[in-house]
Amino acid sequence: MWRCGERACGVLRRLSAGSADLRAWRWRSDAACARALQYRVGEKIHGFTVSQVTPVPELSLTAVKLSHDSTGARYLHLAREDTNNLFSVQFRTTPTDSTGVPHILEHTVLCGSRRFPCRDPFFKMLNRSLSTFMNAFTASDYTLYPFSTQNPKDFQNLLSVYLDAAFFPCLRELDFWQEGWRLEHENPSDAQTPLVFKGVVFNEMKGAFTDNERIFSQHLQNRLLPDHTYSVISGGDPLCIPDLTWEQLKQFHATHYHPSNARFFTYGNFPLEQHLKQIHEEALSKFQKIEPSTAVPAQKPWDKPREFQITCAPDSLAAGSSRQTTVSVSFLLPEITDTFEAFTLNLLSSLLIGGPNSPFYKALIESGLGTDFSPDVGYNGCTREAYFSVGLQGVSEKDVQTVRDIIDRTVDDVIEKGFEDDRIEALLHKIEIQMKHQSASFGLALASYIASCWNHDGDPVELLKLGSQVAQFRQCLQENPKFLQEKVRQYFKNNQHKLTLSMKPDDRYSEKQTQMETEKLKQKVNSLSLKDKQQIYEKGLELQAQQSKPQDASCLPALKVSDIEPTIPFTELEVGLAAGEIPVQYCAQPTNGVVYFRAFSSLNTLPEELRPYVPLFCSVLTKLGCGVLDYREQAQQIELKTGGMTASAHVLPDDSHLDTYEQGVLFSSFCLDRNLPDMMHLWSEIFNNPCFEEEEHFRVLVKMAAQELSNGIPDSGHLYASVRASRTLTPAGDLQETFSGMDQVRLMKRIAEMTDVRPVLRKLPRIRKHLLTCDNMRCSVNATPQQMSQAEKAVENFIGSLSRSKKERKPVRPHVVEKPVPSGLGGSTHASGCQVTRKLITDPTFSPCQMKTHFLLPFPVNYVGECVRTAPYTDPDHASLKILACLMTAKFLHTEIREKGGAYGGGAKLSRSGVFTLYSYRDPHSTETLQSFAKAVDWAKSGRFTQQDIDEAKLSVFSAVDAPVAPSDKGLEHFLYGLSDEVKQAHREQLFAVHREGLIDVSNKYLGLGKSTHGLALLGPENAKIAKDPSWIIR
Repeated sequence: MWRCGERACGVLRRLSAGSADLRAWRWRSDAACARALQYRVGEKIHGFTVSQVTPVPELSLTAVKLSHDSTGARYLHLAREDTNNLFSVQFRTTPTDSTGVPHILEHTVLCGSRRFPCRDPFFKMLNRSLSTFMNAFTASDYTLYPFSTQNPKDFQNLLSVYLDAAFFPCLRELDFWQEGWRLEHENPSDAQTPLVFKGVVFNEMKGAFTDNERIFSQHLQNRLLPDHTYSVISGGDPLCIPDLTWEQLKQFHATHYHPSNARFFTYGNFPLEQHLKQIHEEALSKFQKIEPSTAVPAQKPWDKPREFQITCAPDSLAAGSSRQTTVSVSFLLPEITDTFEAFTLNLLSSLLIGGPNSPFYKALIESGLGTDFSPDVGYNGCTREAYFSVGLQGVSEKDVQTVRDIIDRTVDDVIEKGFEDDRIEALLHKIEIQMKHQSASFGLALASYIASCWNHDGDPVELLKLGSQVAQFRQCLQENPKFLQEKVRQYFKNNQHKLTLSMKPDDRYSEKQTQMETEKLKQKVNSLSLKDKQQIYEKGLELQAQQSKPQDASCLPALKVSDIEPTIPFTELEVGLAAGEIPVQYCAQPTNGVVYFRAFSSLNTLPEELRPYVPLFCSVLTKLGCGVLDYREQAQQIELKTGGMTASAHVLPDDSHLDTYEQGVLFSSFCLDRNLPDMMHLWSEIFNNPCFEEEEHFRVLVKMAAQELSNGIPDSGHLYASVRASRTLTPAGDLQETFSGMDQVRLMKRIAEMTDVRPVLRKLPRIRKHLLTCDNMRCSVNATPQQMSQAEKAVENFIGSLSRSKKERKPVRPHVVEKPVPSGLGGSTHASGCQVTRKLITDPTFSPCQMKTHFLLPFPVNYVGECVRTAPYTDPDHASLKILACLMTAKFLHTEIREKGGAYGGGAKLSRSGVFTLYSYRDPHSTETLQSFAKAVDWAKSGRFTQQDIDEAKLSVFSAVDAPVAPSDKGLEHFLYGLSDEVKQAHREQLFAVHREGLIDVSNKYLGLGKSTHGLALLGPENAKIAKDPSWIIR
C-alpha cells in the first residue's frame, strides 16, 4: 500500500488512531513495564545489546532500545500491558526515479520466500492466523511491514513469515510481472489480441492519481524538496513504472533490505527475549554489517521563492465547475529529528489552521473565495525536513493572487498579535486527553508516529515523551511571551524557501494521460522483435497457468480452529432510568480518567422530505453556536473541555428480520473526568438552544462538507458502489443510500452551488424539533467505577434539561415494532433495573427488486459492487454466509480479480444487515469482473474447497469477530444494536458449527441467479457494453 504525502500526523492526530481495544485491559497492572525496567544498559540478549531503558509514564509504557551486535540493526521495544502485540520492520528506501521500485518491491517480497516458497504467503496468512492487523506501506522514504495479534503462537508464526519475506524473498520474475507491470495480450490466451500494460501496482497508481488531492500533494512534495528522493514518486508514476526492470528490482532489494538499514519495533506485553531470539536466529545471524548509502541529504535552501502551475481533471461531483482551482503556499521547515522544534511547529500549525478560531480559517475559509483548505494543509513531518502548507481549493482562477495576498497578510497579523492564551490551553488540553484516550491499535499508532523521525536517525524515545515536551513548551512561553510569534517570523515571514503551487482543471487532462500511456505502449511494442513478442505470449500463458494452479500452502505455519477461544468474555452492564424515563446504559471500564458519553435519538417521526438533510444537520449541529456562545466560542469550549463532540446519522439493522431496522442519530463525546459537568452543559445547550441563524458560516460548512465528500470518492469508490447496489434489497437500503451514498454526494453538490442557502437552513430547526428532545432517546456512559456516580448525576441533569413534546408525535412510517433489548441476566451483559425498548421500522409490503446503476466518472479504473439479499444475523445461514465470503475471497476472488485481473483489491463480505457483497477496487475491468463474480458463485455451489480451506476461513472470520475492543467501546453493540453477549455467543457457536454441506447449501439457496434478489453498481469510465444494455441506469 502506498502512502503519498501522508503526514506522520501531528501529535494531535496520531496517538488516537483506531477506535477499539483490548480484551484484558490492565492499565494499573504494570507487569510488562516492570519486566522491561529490569534490563540494564550494556546487557547482551540473543545477539543484541541494550543501549537504553526509559519509562514513559504518560503513555503507560517502558521503552527499551537495543542494537544488533553483528549487523548494527536498530531495535525499539515498547513494553505495555496491552494484549494486542505489534511487530514492524522498517527499511529506509530512497528511490532516485519514479518507476515505483520500493512500492513494487513491497508487493513482490510478499509473494514467496526461501522458507515459504508458495505463491503469496502474505495473503494466505490472513486465513491462517488470528492477526488483528497485517499490511505493508511504502512511504516517500521508508517501507514498513507491520502486523499485530493477541495470540503468542500466532505472533511467532507471523514473525517467521515477515522476516523471511523481507530478508529472503524469492523475487521471481513472474511475481514481478503480476505485481508490478507487464506487457501482455488483452486476452493472454489469444496472441491476436493487442498487447496492453497490466499489473497490480500499475493499476493501483492509475487509481491513486484519479484523486486530484493526491496529484496536488505529490507535486507539492516533489517541487518543494527537489534535490533528492522527494523529487520522485515512490509509489510509481504509471508512465514511468514500465521502465522498471526485474534486475533493477532485485538490485534495490540487495542494497536497501539489509539489517544494517533496518529498524525493528515491537510493542505490547509479550516477552522481549523471545522476539530477539527469533529475529536473531531466523534472520540477522545470517548477515554481516554493511554501510548502507540510503541517507537522504539535507535539502539545499533556496535563495528566492518559486512558483509552479500544474493541471488535473475537472471534478464532475465538486460544486461550481468554474471554481476548481487549488492554490497553496508552502514553507520548508527544520529537520524532524529536532524533536522539540518539531513539536513546537506542529502545535503552531494547529494554532494557525485548526478550527474556526484560527487566523487562516478566518482569513481564507471565511473569505468565501474557496470551498476548503488546500490538500496537505498544515505541518507535514513525513520527510527529513518538515514543511508547512496553507491555501484554498475550489477557487476561481482569477482569485489566485488574492488568496496569496491574504496568506501574506495573515502571517503579518499573527506576528503582530500572537495567539490568545485560551487557544494555546485548548491545544495542550487536546494533547493531554489524547494521551489518556486508548485505542485498540495503539501499537500501530505508535509505530506510525515514530517511523519518519527514526528513519532519519532521530530519537524515537524522545518523541514519545510528550509530557516533557509540553512542560518545555510552557516554559518557553513563560520566558518569552512572543516565542510563537518569533517562530512565525522566522519560518514564514523571513523564509525564502517558499513554494506557491497552483492547480487548475484541464478538460483534456484524462485524454492527455491516456494519450501518453498509448504513446508509451506503442514505443514499447515497436521496440519488440518477433522473438520478444513470442516470449511475451509464452510468459503470459505461463503466468496464467501459475495463477490457475492449485496452491500448496502446507509450508506455512498456521493456527488451528481449536486455538480460538470457545467463549466471549462477558461485559458487565447496568441500565438505569434518568429523569424517571430515559434508559442509560452504564459500563464500568478502565478508561484512564476519561468519560465517554453517547446518546441515540430516533428519527421515526421525521417527515420524509427532511430525511436527506439529516447528515448535513449532524455535520453542522456542533459548529454553528449554541445558547449564548457564537460558533467561535462554542468551538473554543469544545476544544477546552472535551475530546470532541459529534453527531452522525445511523441505520441500524435488526438482528432477526431483514425488513426491520432502526433509524436515528448517534451523539458522541468524551472528556477528562474533571470536565464532565462542562461537557454535559454543552450538550444541554446544543439540544435546547442550537443556533441556526449563522447563514454565512453555514454556507462555509456546506462547501467544506461537499468538497470532502467529492474528494473521498477515489478512495472509497467500492463502498459507494456497494451502498448503491444494496439500495433496493431491503427497506433500510434506500435510507442508507440517502444518508451515505452517491445520492448524498450529489445533494451536497447541489446545496453547495445554491446562491441562496436559506431554504436549506430553514429545514434545520424543523429537524431539530423531531430529534433534539428526549422522546425516543437512550444514553450510555463508559467510565471507571469511581466516576460512575458523578456521571450518573451529570447525565440526570442533562436529561432533566431537555424538552419533551407537548403531544405525542406519530411515526411517519406507520409500521413500528417495539423490541425489548435482551437484558441478559444470565451472568453476562446484565442490565440491572429496567428494560430498554427499541422502536424499529418495518415494511410488510416491501418487495426487493433488482437495480443496475453505472455512475459515469472520469476515472481510468472501476469500482464494482454486486449485492445479494441473504439472511439476518441470528439465522444460522448468516454464520455460513460469513465463512463463505471469506472462502470466496481467499480461494477464488483474490486470484481472479487481483492476480489475473490486475485490480488493486476485490472480494466478498457479509454485512450485519444480511446483505452479501462482491466488490472490486481500482479495477481495470468492469463487466469482466461481474463475470468473475458469477464464476465465484459457481465455484462455491460446486463445493470446490477442502476442510482445510473452511478452517482457514473460520480463522479469518474469528480474527475480525475477536478484534480488540477499547474500554470506550465496550457494550456499544448492546447499546446500538441490542446485541446481548448471549446472542453473540450463540452466533459464535453457529460460526464454529459451519460445515461443508451448509456452505454449499447457502451458495445454492441465496447466491445463484434467480434465487435471491441481486443489485449491481459500478463507478467508472464510459463503457460501450453497458451503454447498449437497457437494463442499466446510467447516471
